[in-house]
Amino acid sequence: MTSTTQQQILKSRDDHSSVAIERLPSSPEPLFRLSADATCSWAKAGEDIRPHTLRSRIEPWLTALVQSEHLSLLIGSGLTHAVHAIATSEKLPGMQSIPFGIFDQQISAQAKAIAEAAGRRAGNFEDQLRVATDVLHGMEIVRLLATNTDPAHDEHISSLRQGVTKVIESFTDSLFEGERNLALAPDADRDRAFNYLVSFLMSFASRSGTRDRLHLFTTNYDRYIEAGADVACLRLIDRFVGTLAPVFRASRLDIDLHYNPPGIRGEPRYLEGVARFAKLHGSVDWLDSDGAIRRIGVPFGASATISDLPTLAPSAIDVLRLMIYPNAAKDRETTYYPYVELFRDFAAAICRPNSTLLTYGYGFGDEHINRVIEDMLTIPSTHLVVISHSDPLGRIIDLYNRLGRQAQTTLLIGDHLGDLQTLVDHYLPKPAIDRATLRMAELLKARWGADHSDRSAPGNIQNPEEPAS
Repeated sequence: MTSTTQQQILKSRDDHSSVAIERLPSSPEPLFRLSADATCSWAKAGEDIRPHTLRSRIEPWLTALVQSEHLSLLIGSGLTHAVHAIATSEKLPGMQSIPFGIFDQQISAQAKAIAEAAGRRAGNFEDQLRVATDVLHGMEIVRLLATNTDPAHDEHISSLRQGVTKVIESFTDSLFEGERNLALAPDADRDRAFNYLVSFLMSFASRSGTRDRLHLFTTNYDRYIEAGADVACLRLIDRFVGTLAPVFRASRLDIDLHYNPPGIRGEPRYLEGVARFAKLHGSVDWLDSDGAIRRIGVPFGASATISDLPTLAPSAIDVLRLMIYPNAAKDRETTYYPYVELFRDFAAAICRPNSTLLTYGYGFGDEHINRVIEDMLTIPSTHLVVISHSDPLGRIIDLYNRLGRQAQTTLLIGDHLGDLQTLVDHYLPKPAIDRATLRMAELLKARWGADHSDRSAPGNIQNPEEPAS
């Protein structure tokens, strides 16, 4: 079962399996009904299902889950596409099939084979770049082992290196273009896009001071998340140390910010407005420079291109040093270094008891990430929440069915349930630790008793000071 344009897939709370609901196209407002073969305990066949019914199923459940002892958020390209669409009403610039100028047919064939082995229909940009850089590295090894110089072989190496360089330049420029589109959008549209981005991030970053702070991971190369965090005044703790040209470090990971609440004894609490942050596939502003991974200062939305990077970082003269996974660069051990550390952080963050991982806009196309998620679900007290605008290849549902961990999985899939604006407006937890709502619910219960309280109200949820069930 995969989600279509009019179909939504919901699995939350006490649902024993995923529930497919169909959107009625003739209705001016969102209106749903159970699919022909769907059954559940909270709706009947032929009965209209309105957003407020879905909200009573989703919002309190997510509010409890995000106050788990450990919370991690994995963001894919879906968030970037959603924010860009809000600001510009256009699709995000991207790259599809790319020519390298040499061995294009062989590279495309191998990229397709890799994609099919991973369960995807066709090879994408990353598959092609991975194959091309592997071919280039192999040809360089052959050249070193050759006893006689072959001018044709050297020419092929030079041509392929130029092709890889050109492709990386073009891809990086498209990333900068996507950032510029957001920065240069009309003020009202840009502010609206950033408001939704900030509300989305703070729905998960706003946690009780006694809970481990949010661990934020992304597979994106762009810097939409960093821009949203700056607007939200959310401090991101990553592995980079320094001010002028921050350097990626294996240490310093546990540096954190705490405070002692006035009049409260016990251990210090976490300071609000802080999250741990890791870009699993690298970033458009990471460079392998002088034997270290450095983050260079490229302003968000600036009219920068890859050709400007040597000016911003004088020692970085080779575009192949750009740290975009799976770019093999020249020093493979140096290239593996940051990614190994980042994936180790990801596994350490989610593979522990009482942990919740929420994914948004991630299509489960990276097997190295999926394996870690599968290992996480072997711990009975963990929980996976998948929110996606669609599942065209059925990878999410296939993983859900194959793992058989229905009790540990929540699904929100579809163009309604996975829409960023709809999520923020109706289904995500409030972007604040709402003590007033909790106290109001307790007061109403004390005055009129539990039987008269609205158990389905969003405020009547589990106390964030207590572990989520």
